[in-house]
Amino acid sequence: MDVTVAKSAGFCFGVKRAVDLVYEEASKNQKVYTLGPIIHNEQVVEDLKKKGVCVAETVEEIEPGQDITVIIRSHGVTKKVYCDLEKKGVRIVDATCPFVKKIHMIVQEKQKQGEQIVVIGNASHPEVEGICGWCDNQCTVIETEQEAEKFVPEKEKRICIVAQTTFNYKKFEDIVDILSKKSYDIFVMNTICNATEVRQTEAGTIARQSDAMIVIGGKHSSNTQKLYEICRNACANTYFIQTLDDLDLKLFKSFRSVGITAGASTPNNIIKEVQSYVRHE
Repeated sequence: MDVTVAKSAGFCFGVKRAVDLVYEEASKNQKVYTLGPIIHNEQVVEDLKKKGVCVAETVEEIEPGQDITVIIRSHGVTKKVYCDLEKKGVRIVDATCPFVKKIHMIVQEKQKQGEQIVVIGNASHPEVEGICGWCDNQCTVIETEQEAEKFVPEKEKRICIVAQTTFNYKKFEDIVDILSKKSYDIFVMNTICNATEVRQTEAGTIARQSDAMIVIGGKHSSNTQKLYEICRNACANTYFIQTLDDLDLKLFKSFRSVGITAGASTPNNIIKEVQSYVRHE
């Protein structure tokens, strides 16, 4: 069997930086919290739990005091959450991805300048919730072309458009095209991370050239779900797994070529394990 593994599969820069920071903090003699799971990968979160790292879903769950360390994950948080943590007097380690941080600064500045903010992304995704919080939630979140068609610009306001860093690039372009017809004064910032674009493009290329495609990632990972959609559109035999345990190799007996890609929250050891198993079966 011919097995092709995407070069871009696995941890992106922002996720690797965040995970490394948590492991570094966990090695110190202190109580460590992450605000939400550090990444959408159950194996990594479980390993960190064994090292004493607690996952808090809300600021209220975190104990106050300078001997408590709270790590903000790569998705980022709202301005209010950041202020609430400061009020608790805890030590804050900000692992927000620099590309996400850049969007926070853009929407904060543009909202203060009186522009209408449009965020292209999933409204319930933590990254988008964080972005909205940096412009006082004075923004519109658009995820589909249908929502874009219904969008009504505010009169005499410039529109500032940004995107969730892991959003599907093709969908972003299609939505921007629709919005561009609604106003002549639009400022578009393509804030989709370059690593996301590369990963999505490579995944689609490999899927088109393969009899079957394996997409590895957490079931709650937005960027992995988008990879699955892209691969599924290009290759009917596309399978979404979290670990090797989810893989039914009987399904692959008749395939001559198999492609493998993985989301930004997938550790390299899981990718290698799947690759090795598929190759040697």
